[in-house]
Amino acid sequence: MSADWNTKYGTRRVRHDPPTLDEAIFAAVGITDDHEQQAEIAAALMGMPLDVVQAEVKKQARTNSRITATRVIAGEQGAQRSVVVERRVVRRFSAATRTGT
Repeated sequence: MSADWNTKYGTRRVRHDPPTLDEAIFAAVGITDDHEQQAEIAAALMGMPLDVVQAEVKKQARTNSRITATRVIAGEQGAQRSVVVERRVVRRFSAATRTGT
């Protein structure tokens, strides 16, 4: 979608690209932790039906919950500190498929 308008220097055009569904969900995740509200925010950004967006939010929530978890730890003076735990997938190869020494 583009908008055109005339200026004294000629016609000017601005390109407007709406966000993709993944970008809209990513933005909604940054705003709130509630999956229903995330779906509503993403649907409003995209202009899509809520049912379609809810299904995608649930899919992404399932995969994201396995990857990263945030823990809050109280320090000695009671100040809260956040610790992000990321689990990486370890790929193991069998010795039979390796070549070399």
